[in-house]
Amino acid sequence: MAPTGLKAVVGEKIITGVIKSVKKDGEWKVLIVDHISMRILSSCCKMSDILAEGVTIVEDINKRREPISSLEAIYLISPVEKSVRALINDFKDTAFTYKAAHIFFTDTCADGLFAEIGRSRVAKVAKTLKEINVAFLPYESQVFSLDDSTSMHSFYSPVASGDKGKVMENLAEQIATLCDTLKEYPAIRYRSGPEENARLAEEVYQRLNAHKADNPSMGEGADKARSQLLIVDRGFDPISPILHELTFQAMVYDLLDIKQDIYSYQTTGVGDSKEREVLLDEDDDLWVQLRHMHIADVTKKVTELLRTFCESKRMSTDNANIKDLSQMLKKMPQYQKELSLYSTHLHLAEACMKKFKASLDKLCEVEQDLAMGSDAEGEPLKDPMKCIVPVLLNNDIEAYDKIRIILLYIFHKKKGIGEENLNKLIQHANIQADSNIITNLQHLGCNIISGGPNAGKTLPDKKERTESTYQLSRWTPTIKDVMENAIEDKLDKKQWPFISNPAPINTSQTAVSARFGHWHKNKSPTECRSGPRLIVFVIGGVSHSEMRSAYEVTRATDAKWEVLIGSSHILTPTSFLNDLKTLDKVLVPDC
Repeated sequence: MAPTGLKAVVGEKIITGVIKSVKKDGEWKVLIVDHISMRILSSCCKMSDILAEGVTIVEDINKRREPISSLEAIYLISPVEKSVRALINDFKDTAFTYKAAHIFFTDTCADGLFAEIGRSRVAKVAKTLKEINVAFLPYESQVFSLDDSTSMHSFYSPVASGDKGKVMENLAEQIATLCDTLKEYPAIRYRSGPEENARLAEEVYQRLNAHKADNPSMGEGADKARSQLLIVDRGFDPISPILHELTFQAMVYDLLDIKQDIYSYQTTGVGDSKEREVLLDEDDDLWVQLRHMHIADVTKKVTELLRTFCESKRMSTDNANIKDLSQMLKKMPQYQKELSLYSTHLHLAEACMKKFKASLDKLCEVEQDLAMGSDAEGEPLKDPMKCIVPVLLNNDIEAYDKIRIILLYIFHKKKGIGEENLNKLIQHANIQADSNIITNLQHLGCNIISGGPNAGKTLPDKKERTESTYQLSRWTPTIKDVMENAIEDKLDKKQWPFISNPAPINTSQTAVSARFGHWHKNKSPTECRSGPRLIVFVIGGVSHSEMRSAYEVTRATDAKWEVLIGSSHILTPTSFLNDLKTLDKVLVPDC
C-alpha cells in the first residue's frame, strides 16, 4: 500500500527535499544516518525507493565504516553532539572518508555545534547544509510520535532530574516541525488547569512563529485558517489507557508480546513448525483494513476476504480448507505472500481470542460498567464494590489487571476514596509491591485519595452516545468528544483557551459537487490536502483507542477535516502502568 497522510508527506519530503535535491545523473552517493533519523526514514521510506534515487549504501554514523573516498555522502542526522562529532571525525584526517558532504539536519542545529562544524575541515567539503524540520516519527498516516518514552517522567515526576524547561523547549520544537512539514499554521489551544499545558502551548506558539517567518507559505489556503492544534495532558483521561480494548490493534498490543511493532509466532501446518516474524504497519493493507475493527468482526472479515481472494483465483473454498491454509499454499504456491498474510491475521485474532476467553470476558464487563457508571442495560451501578471484590480476590488474575480495576473503581467514585479503603483494596488484591502505581496517578492531577492533593478535581463530563456498540466496548475515549466539538466549533473557550485569537471561522461548509468534487483523487498525497486539520498532542503518551478516534472522526466529516493525534510515545496499558510506577523514582539515563 502506498503510504498516505503523514507518512506520505514525510517520505516525499525526504526523497525530494534531501536525496533528489543533490542527485546527479550517473553519480552514486552514500547515505549516512543516526539512530533518530534512521527511525524517521524507516517509518516512511522503503529501502528500494532510496536506492532507486542513486544511493548505493545506507550506513550508521556511529558505527565503524569503510572509507569510500570516490563518493559524496548525504548526511541525514539529528543535530546532537554525538552525531555532529562523528561527522567532524569523518573529515579530520588527511584522507577524507568521503569525497564531499551534503548535510541535512532533522531540525535546528544549536549555534555552538554549528560553530564547531565551521571550525572543522567539514567546512571545506560541505556542498550542502540544510535543516529539513522533521523532528518527529510519522507512526501512522494520522498518528505521530516524538519518540521519547521518558516524557511522562520529565513532566510529572516530583523527582525528575534535568531541566523541565529544556524538555518543554525540545517538545515544542518537535511539534513546530510537524506543523511546518504539514504546511500548517494552526490556532493553538490547550486544556486549562494544568500549568504544563499552557507553558507548552506558549512554547509551541513562539516556535511556530519562528518557522512561519522562515516559511511564510505555512498555513496558506482557503480552509487552512480553521486548522487547530490542541494540547492536552494525560490526566485529562486516565481511563482510556487502562481499559481492556476489544478492537484489533489495541487488543494485539495489550495482550500479545509485540516488540517494535513486530509480532513473532510459530507457524503450524504440515511438517516442521517455523518461527515467523511479521511487521504490523501500513504497508500491510489487511492490517489497515482490520486494525480498528472489533475482535468479534475480525475473524469473520479475514475469512470472508480470504474466500473472495480464492474465488477470484478460481480456487474452490470450503470451511475445512480455509482453516488449513498450509494445504492451500501447496495448491497455490504462487500466492504464498497473500495467503501468508491472511494466515498471520487469523493467527493474531485467534491468539487474542484465546487470551480473552481464558480470563478477560468477565473482567471486561466489570471494567465497562465502572467506566460507564452503568451496566449494559443502562442501569446505574448500585454496588460497585460488589463487582470488584471477586476480581481482587481471584488469584488467577494478574496484579496489573487488578490495579486497572481498582483505578476504574476510584474514578467511578469521582471524589477519590479514603486512604484506609485504598489500603484494604490493596491488601485484598495482594498488590502491595505495585501499589505506588495507584498513588502516583496523583502526580497527573487525578483525584485518587479523597481530601488528598487533587481534591475537588473531577474528570470531564462525557457526551451521551446513542449509537449501538458491543456490550464490552461501550466506553468512548474522552478525546473523541473533544475532537468532535473542536471541529464543530463547540469547544468551551474557557476550558480550552486560545494562545492567540484565531481568525474568525465560517463554519458553514460548501457542498462537494458529485461530479467535480473529487477532482483531487489523482493528485499526489501531499497536494490533495487543502482542507483544515485538527492536530491533537497528548502530554505523556497516547493510547490505541485514542489513535482510532482520530480516524473515526476524520471519516465522520467525509474527510473534510483530517484529525492527527500524537504524543511523546504510544502507550499500551502495561507501559502506561510501568510509566506510572517509576514516577516516584529517579530515572537512570540509558548510556
